[in-house]
Amino acid sequence: MKAKHRVFLSPRKGTAWWLTCGFLAVLTAQAIAATDTGNAPPPAPALSWNIPTNITVTTPPSPPTLDSLQHDFDVFSWQTFVALNWPANADGSPNTNMTIGQDTNEPVVWESYRESRTIFLPGGDKPADWGQNSPLPPQCDKIDAKHLPPGTLRLTQVGKTPNVLDESGEPFKTGPLIDQNGKYARFSILTNQAMFNYIVNNQLYSKKGQQDFNADADFPPTKEDSQEQAIMIKTSWVEMGGKYDPSKFFTTWALVYDNPAEEPGVKPSCTLKQVGLVGFHIGHKTISDPQWIWSTFEHVDNVPTVNQPISKAEYNFFNPACKDCQVNEPPPRPWNPGNEYTQPTQVERVIAITDDANQLNAEYHQALNAAVPGSVWQNYELVSTQWPTNAKSKTDPTGVPAPSFLANTTLETYIQGHVKQTSSSCIACHNNATQTNGKFSDFTYLLQRAQ
Repeated sequence: MKAKHRVFLSPRKGTAWWLTCGFLAVLTAQAIAATDTGNAPPPAPALSWNIPTNITVTTPPSPPTLDSLQHDFDVFSWQTFVALNWPANADGSPNTNMTIGQDTNEPVVWESYRESRTIFLPGGDKPADWGQNSPLPPQCDKIDAKHLPPGTLRLTQVGKTPNVLDESGEPFKTGPLIDQNGKYARFSILTNQAMFNYIVNNQLYSKKGQQDFNADADFPPTKEDSQEQAIMIKTSWVEMGGKYDPSKFFTTWALVYDNPAEEPGVKPSCTLKQVGLVGFHIGHKTISDPQWIWSTFEHVDNVPTVNQPISKAEYNFFNPACKDCQVNEPPPRPWNPGNEYTQPTQVERVIAITDDANQLNAEYHQALNAAVPGSVWQNYELVSTQWPTNAKSKTDPTGVPAPSFLANTTLETYIQGHVKQTSSSCIACHNNATQTNGKFSDFTYLLQRAQ
């Protein structure tokens, strides 16, 4: 098979670049007029409902460096974040008559995606078709689904361990995250329609279907100038009220329920609550990045950074007044999300956000505020983007990720750091993911949920 190359077009230099087999090669192209930008500040980022299909190299130097490519992948992440959080029509498509942040009471694009627990059903049952409502979990039998607000989430997951609503088989120290109100943070994992269709069409939603499939999963990648293909999203949430002001968060309504079958001692319950977004993680498979592009965002008030000044009086997951709190340690067992109060988790960021990412965050915050003054989306920041620098490597199936480590403090709270095979790395970790039959699951642990 002919090797595929990643092609980058640089409008500033009139040269096309490709990244292949771990090195940068230059392809001479017809020169175009260069624009002398002088010392002018960079233009404000454009906000668009279009999900990007690949990165575009637009920054010096020539040829691109690892740092300049990191910047371009970070731009890709922000473009994706904006598009996914664009106001949506009833069918989940972006409302092109509005802009991001314009109406915080209406669903956004990603809220039409399917939550994993409506895909992988008890007994391996086939999930409801795309666009159809899935039945509520048994814990919510007293709630009338017809009267739920549009975009209502179903939040049950409280951790990443085998007996606490596990979405994965990740072999790391982990556990639930407790917010400053003493409540369990909640999590959800969602797929877009392309990913959902692949699972359903190949019957990967059941153990039997995976056994019959008997092959490695290969989700459809997004190609240049085509509609986006496989995208999955992980989100993390805290209940509004107490120390959390809803005006500072993107909020939605969620069925928050506890399942006694998933943790001993938990009593069944289901309540409709307003929740605020604190973490947002995107995986997007593209034709140039078969290991997927991993983008992670957080609320700006989540945590301070190790060895940096504690600049805020309050954080979402850190108490500046607590001098003897253990940092980045899971709460002691037993874990019961039904408890009225649990000692909050003390969290710090281990790997600092880079200066370049901070500058890019500031540029997007300015653009968001210009579009909608006071936009709630100014309260979210890109942590970083992980991407394969050598996607076609013959010896490393992870594609030599950059940066080597990436963690969201709400999703990989207890595995932050710089230690290989121990600290959080999206690509390296998900490279170990398999289906229930042991076949490769294409960088997602979701298929292990099949019953």
